Amino acid sequence: MSGLIPTTKNGNSKTASLGYNMLPGFPSWIDEVINKNFGTEFMSNFNTGITLPAVNVLDTANDYLVEMAVPGLKKSDFDINIDNHVLSISAEVKSEYEDVENESFTRREFGYSSFKRTFTLPESVETDKISAKYEDGILKVTLPKREEAKKKPLKNIKVS
Repeated sequence: MSGLIPTTKNGNSKTASLGYNMLPGFPSWIDEVINKNFGTEFMSNFNTGITLPAVNVLDTANDYLVEMAVPGLKKSDFDINIDNHVLSISAEVKSEYEDVENESFTRREFGYSSFKRTFTLPESVETDKISAKYEDGILKVTLPKREEAKKKPLKNIKVS
């Protein structure tokens, strides 16, 4: 596997890897298989707490609809902006625990997550009429099309 960065694992042996052992405790050949077949994007965010929500983009007759799976958030967690026909959807959530009764914990993990997704919008979107709704863990952003961009019904032309 040429072009990979040689690194030291287990203190003494050099192997070809992407600079870190993505699955500590597993043999290095598993890392190599994952790196070769999926690249670093597959596992690079596992330890960082960063995930990108799944997105569906629908093209309907009158609108584009962006649906994003983001369960567990509040409406106030979202920041949605349009700048120069680029739609940015982001959220930042910091979980705070108020266990004042038991302060002698041996392990406590604070939850923190954030994401940002951007979409370049076509000129056919009426940016001043964009709306968003969050319900049942799904954020739906409606992007209305300009009148000239709306799909016209099929017209059957008879041959004379």
